[in-house]
Amino acid sequence: MTKGSASESNDYGGEMKKGKPPHPYTQTMDQLLDQDHIELDQGLTNEEANHRLQQNGPNALIQKKQSKLKRFFKQFNNSITYILLVAAIATFFLREYSDSIVIGLVVIINALIGYFQESKASEAIEKIKQMLQVSATVIREGKREDIAAENLVTGDLVFLEAGDNVPADLRILTADNLKIQESSLTGETDSVLKNDEVLLDSKTPLADRLNMAYASTAVTNGSGLGIVTATGAQTEIGKINDSMEKVQSKTTPLMREINDLGKYLSYAIVAVAVLVTIFGLITQVYSLSVLMVAVITMVVGSIPEGLPASTSVVLAMGVKKMTKANAIVKTLPAVETLGAVDVINTDKTGTLTKNEMTIDTLITAKGQYEVSGTGYQPDGQITKAGQPVAAGYDEDLDRLLVTGHEANDTRLIETDGKWEINGEPTDGAFLTLYHKVFKKNEPDLVELDKIPFDSDYRYIAKLDEDSDGQRVILVKGSPDKVFAMAKQANPDFNIEAWTHKVSKLAQNGERVVALGYRKVEREVHTLTHELVLEGVQFLGIAGIIDPPREETMVALKEMREAGVKVKMITGDHPETAAAIAQKLGLDTKISAITGAEIDELSDDQLKAVIQDYNVFARTTPMNKLRIVEAYQANDLVTAMTGDGVNDAPALKKADIGIAMGIKGTDVAKEAADMVLADDNFATLTTAIKEGRHVYDNIKKTIRFLLPTSFAEGLIVLISILLQQEMPLVPTQLLWINMVSAITIQFAFLFEPAEEGLMKRLPRKNNQAFLNRKDVWQIVYVSFLIAGLGIGAFKWLTLQGINPVVASTVTLNVIVVGKIFYLFNIRTPKLVLSRDILRNPMAFAIIAILLVLQAGITYLPFMQVIFSTASLNWYFWLIPIIAGTVVLVVTELDKMWGIRQQRRSIAMWNQK
Repeated sequence: MTKGSASESNDYGGEMKKGKPPHPYTQTMDQLLDQDHIELDQGLTNEEANHRLQQNGPNALIQKKQSKLKRFFKQFNNSITYILLVAAIATFFLREYSDSIVIGLVVIINALIGYFQESKASEAIEKIKQMLQVSATVIREGKREDIAAENLVTGDLVFLEAGDNVPADLRILTADNLKIQESSLTGETDSVLKNDEVLLDSKTPLADRLNMAYASTAVTNGSGLGIVTATGAQTEIGKINDSMEKVQSKTTPLMREINDLGKYLSYAIVAVAVLVTIFGLITQVYSLSVLMVAVITMVVGSIPEGLPASTSVVLAMGVKKMTKANAIVKTLPAVETLGAVDVINTDKTGTLTKNEMTIDTLITAKGQYEVSGTGYQPDGQITKAGQPVAAGYDEDLDRLLVTGHEANDTRLIETDGKWEINGEPTDGAFLTLYHKVFKKNEPDLVELDKIPFDSDYRYIAKLDEDSDGQRVILVKGSPDKVFAMAKQANPDFNIEAWTHKVSKLAQNGERVVALGYRKVEREVHTLTHELVLEGVQFLGIAGIIDPPREETMVALKEMREAGVKVKMITGDHPETAAAIAQKLGLDTKISAITGAEIDELSDDQLKAVIQDYNVFARTTPMNKLRIVEAYQANDLVTAMTGDGVNDAPALKKADIGIAMGIKGTDVAKEAADMVLADDNFATLTTAIKEGRHVYDNIKKTIRFLLPTSFAEGLIVLISILLQQEMPLVPTQLLWINMVSAITIQFAFLFEPAEEGLMKRLPRKNNQAFLNRKDVWQIVYVSFLIAGLGIGAFKWLTLQGINPVVASTVTLNVIVVGKIFYLFNIRTPKLVLSRDILRNPMAFAIIAILLVLQAGITYLPFMQVIFSTASLNWYFWLIPIIAGTVVLVVTELDKMWGIRQQRRSIAMWNQK
């Protein structure tokens, strides 16, 4: 057993002097056993175990749940809903039952939409709980026994074997070729070979703690014994669980903007309603009941109650389009969030890269070779200076291929045309390389003995026999180890020159493996370390990469043009990570920082420097969470991609969390807002474009709804102020709102994306939804349509036309005014351009609306319900003229805006 040295004891004492409990990975076995008062062959007593269980609680994670009722009532918590609820109650007491029912239904439908969206919220914590081992094998009172994993306590001695999930955080006391897959926590692809050696650095990153095993990770090989150092919430995965519970649910940028808009609209509408009520009470033109109905009508007419429904439908259309592009969106607002994103923090392995180790460089004494083809599919060839190299050209190269194939513990499997490995990715790369050259022909060798890979000696060796009875030792391993063997066999072997070649490959982000072989006598039956260390004939080195996805490099370029910064977060060493980032074209300048360096920074310091870096290496789950928070603290809309349990807190905290659908864990998928069904980072460019498209269409919808809704309220308001007869009755206003809600406002669903959508920068976070120009247009269009409606009603009644007919004309003035205004809002270009025909569905929707208007005008039963009358053909000229006026005025305004924009661009170019 490895004992702590004097220096280790001093380090331990130093930690104690500072008043901090020593980390288990810095303690010796004797120190760990002494502090728990146990012996290695005895373990805890049952009495002590029960005491600790009662004191510290079970080895389980606790989830806080929100009641469904509370979630439902939370949907009513916004200002527009408050106003509509008051309006519904008031109209009920005024016995305007139909109005009350309609308003109430709108409120309930909007609440149900929000409730069902939120019901899909994260179940990640429950998924984490399921990852804990069900049972564990321990030593208690000198006996080996199986107990429920939730009954484990600190100090328990736990056995680990291949196939087990680690049931709690353990400090390893003994290890026999023990390998643990920790990718869900660290992001590392390969299984980690564990040992029992003490670590001196108390700040050793989690991924480098080779003497620790963590709850929820999986034992893939070997066996070992460990002492429990943390259970339940104190484990690393428990800390992830805790951080997820502390992460507050976020509001998307779009929802923040719309909520702010709704709040200010509500304040304005309530203020006007109060002033009008006071004015009506003073003038006493209307009775109190009539005045109250008129004010409520004005309020309801002014509120764009169709906004939640139309926004949801636009978002739902975006969801449908994204699903077809392999981006599955779990919540509707998340569709738009990617369109506003400033920063995407992305995992490297499997997202930017294929997570399929590939040999792309080979160096033998005869020169350097390049290998084409990526992944585990054995398609490709070896070339030298661009020319294909056939078998037999370089004897060392041929032997290297065979050695890489034989000194191997992994299998390459083809299933339904897809090539996969069962074992370690590095070994899989050598199998693929061999079959690229020799196809399906297997080496004519029989295995006699093997030394498996171990971190203590860092090589794998096999003793094989060929068909002639010749026996050969084949070695594959760390360059320094194989170089020493080569020097032993050949004193002239130039270690310095080959070390330089290894360094060059490593600086390029490649993992380097060296290979060698030696013929031995037929009497050799057993392979020993002593036999291997006698020396080998050096064959060469192989540079291995996790190849970038080809489409990722194109996607990164598109994102840069769109003003989106992509940051790489990885468990790799910083030099390797920076080299890969350079290959990917992540940015023009690559700057890396490690998780340990981040830990040294306060939140304010991290916020100040976070934008100086684009590669984050050796990161922990807490590092990832702090990185996301730091970008958000700089008012940047932040996305996070990931696939492991270690990504879950950051996925939940980000403005939009994006999980991988194929290789992602259930925990990551549940914590995320979006899942990439194809694990393809390039899919995000499509999603960003669709997000921007959705935002544009929602903004067009709101810019259309607000002035047309305000116009209805203004007609009532102006009539009250002028103390004249109401041009429109409440049922007619309700008709306008209803018919718009089911027809014309949905024309924007089918508007294609504007040109240059991916050439513009993301909109600024926390900016107002409407700019000054938007507000100005909403104001003047509201007064313009209202003025045309009141003017038409006043002129007709002065001509002696029946007020019911005049009211019907006014109703159609408002609706036709909406139709003409629609053509102005649809595109930033002038209406008289080819863009007018780019949305055929808009014309179909307008046709439906005109049919409905004909119905309310001419059908007798609708005339009774809505107080309308039939119109002669010439009365229709008034709505058409009014609509034309609306279109001409708004187009002149647009023309002025285009001219000003061109002038600004010209002045900028002159500078």
